[in-house]
Amino acid sequence: MPKLFSDPEAIAEDVIRDVGTNLVVGLPLGLGKANHIVNALYARAVADRSIRLTFLSALTLEKPRPSNLLERRFISPVIERLFGGYPDLAYADALRANELPPNIEVIEFFFLAGRWLHVPSAQQNYISANYTHASSYLLARGLNVVTQLVAKRVVDGVARYSLSCNTDTTLDVLRARAEGLASFKLIGQVNSELPFMPGAGDLPGEEFSAVLESPETDFPLFAPPSEPVTDTKYAIGLHTAGLVRDGGTLQIGIGQVGDALAQGLILRHRDSAQFAATMKRLSPAGQSFETGRFEKGLYGVSEMLFEAFLGLIDAGVLKREVDGVVLHGAFFLGPKSFYRALCDMSQDEIARIQMMPVSFTNELYGGEDEKRRARVDARFVNNAMMATLLGAVISDGLENGQVVSGVGGQYNFVAQAFALTGARSILTVEATRWAGSRLESNIRWSYGHETIPRHLRDIVVTEYGVADLRGKSDADVIAAMLQVADSRFQGELIRQAKDAGKLPANFEIPKAYRQNTPDRIVDALRPARQAGHLPFFPFGSDFTEVEQRLIPALQFLQELQRSPLRLPALLWQGFMRHPEPADAECLARLGLDRPANWSERIYRALVSAALVKSQAN
Repeated sequence: MPKLFSDPEAIAEDVIRDVGTNLVVGLPLGLGKANHIVNALYARAVADRSIRLTFLSALTLEKPRPSNLLERRFISPVIERLFGGYPDLAYADALRANELPPNIEVIEFFFLAGRWLHVPSAQQNYISANYTHASSYLLARGLNVVTQLVAKRVVDGVARYSLSCNTDTTLDVLRARAEGLASFKLIGQVNSELPFMPGAGDLPGEEFSAVLESPETDFPLFAPPSEPVTDTKYAIGLHTAGLVRDGGTLQIGIGQVGDALAQGLILRHRDSAQFAATMKRLSPAGQSFETGRFEKGLYGVSEMLFEAFLGLIDAGVLKREVDGVVLHGAFFLGPKSFYRALCDMSQDEIARIQMMPVSFTNELYGGEDEKRRARVDARFVNNAMMATLLGAVISDGLENGQVVSGVGGQYNFVAQAFALTGARSILTVEATRWAGSRLESNIRWSYGHETIPRHLRDIVVTEYGVADLRGKSDADVIAAMLQVADSRFQGELIRQAKDAGKLPANFEIPKAYRQNTPDRIVDALRPARQAGHLPFFPFGSDFTEVEQRLIPALQFLQELQRSPLRLPALLWQGFMRHPEPADAECLARLGLDRPANWSERIYRALVSAALVKSQAN
C-alpha cells in the first residue's frame, strides 16, 4: 500500500529520500497535475541548489491575464469565480518571469496555444513530439517520478485510485514499468472534484509509492469556461458535420470548432430538414453532403474528451457501442459543468465512457484487428492555423521557429485516416485572421513551416466550404483550395500559383466561389441562428446572463480597434443614447454605470453603442 501524507512538503522530502537529488519528474498534460506536490518539489529545489530537478510535461494551465481596463473589469470577477481557489504552478510563474533557477529545467511538448510565444526558455526547451512518442521520450530521459492528480474510491474497505482525466501517457509508462523497461515512483494527490473514471485507469493502491490527501490540499479543478461559437466556427462545424457518415467513428480536436461540429451533428440528427436547408444556403455550388439522422449512431475515439461529447451522447448521436463503450478518450478538460456531469453519472452511464492510454486512441498498433473493426468510416477532425494552396497544413508553429502549441496527436490521426478503409482526415482552418490592423489570408501559396506535409493532404474545411484533396493533382488541389479561400485574397493567390507554373494561364475560379465573404456566411446562418438552432453556447456556459450579453459587445469593440476611424462615430452614438435596463446591467457589471472620470465616460459610451451593434448583428 502507498505511504499516506497530508503535507506536500513531507511528501516532497520522502520523494527526495527515496529517489535522490536528481529528479526527473513527469507531469501529466493539462488538468492532471498534482499542483501542491509539484510546488513542494520546486520549493525544495529552489532552496537546495544541489537538487537537480527536471519537469517533463505538456499544456501547463495558467489563469487568464487581462491586458486592458475593459478586459480587467470583465474577466477579473470571472477569474475569481472560476479559478479563485486554483493553486498557481510556481514553475510557470518563474519561467514566464525568466527567474527559473539554473538547477531547474522545464521541458514541454505541447503549449497552451499562444501563451509561451516569445518566452525564450520555454521556446528553447520545447520538444517537438507526436503525442504517442511522448512517453518514450520521458523514459529515455531517465524518468524516476510521476506525480498525478487522482480520484479516490473505497471498495470493501480498500482504497482505489483513478487516473481520471489523464490516462494518456501515465498508462503507457506504467506498462513499461510492469514490463521491466522503466523504474519510477508514482505519486498521487487526491482531488475530491475529480470524477472517478472506471476502466484501465482504475488502479489499486499498490501502484502508488505515496499519496497526498488532505482538506488543505484539495482545490477546485481548473475549469476554462466555454467560449461563444462565432458564425465562422459554426460554418466550419456545419460543413464538417456534412462529412460524417452514420455508423461511423468520430475524433474531435481541441477548440470551439468542436462545439460547432457537435451542435451541427445534433441539428442534423434532430431536424435533418433544417440542417439540409442551412447547408444549402451555406454551400454556394450545391456541394453534396450527408444530411440523414444517426440511426446506427457514432462511436467516439478521441485523445481529448470534452463537454460536446456528452451532448452528443445525450442527443443519441454517439451511441454505436464497441465492447459496451460509446467513447474512448485519453484526457479531458472543460468547464465546471462538464466535471459535475461526469461525477453525477450512474455506474452504467459512466461505464460507456472509458479512459485509455494515448497509444490506444491515437494509434492502430496493438490490437490492430480489433481497432480496424471498430473504427469504421472514421472522421478525424483537427484544427489548424494555416494551409497552403498545395495542401500542406500549419498547426503548431511559425516560420521563424516560434512554437504556438504543439503537434500533439494531429499527425497520428492523419496517419490513421490513410491507414483505415473509409477514413478521412479533416483539418479545419479559418480562412482569414487579423495581424494587428491588417487582414491576412490563412490560405497561403507557401509557408516556411509545415505540420502536415502536402503528401498527406486529405480534406481541408474553411467557413467557405470543403476542399477534398486526396489523390488529386497539384493543379486540382490548388483549384479546390482557391474555392475555400476568402475572395479578397483569391486574385493574388491565383497569380502566385500561375507564376510558379502550377495553374494553366487561362484558369478562373468558378463564379459560385467568388462570393466568399464574411457577410455571405452571416446571411446564410442567420435563419438558423434566429430559430435558436445555433446558440452561442450550445452546451451551456459558466458565464452569467449579463456576461453572455457583454461578450459579443466586447468582441465587437476589439474588432473595431482594427478600424480606428470608425470609433468616433460609435462614440457619438454611445453618448447620444440612453441605455435600456438590460444594457444598464451590463454597464454596471463593468463598473461603468457611474463613471468617475472622462476615461470611464468614454468607455461607457463605447460599450453602450457596442451592445446595440452586436445585438443587431
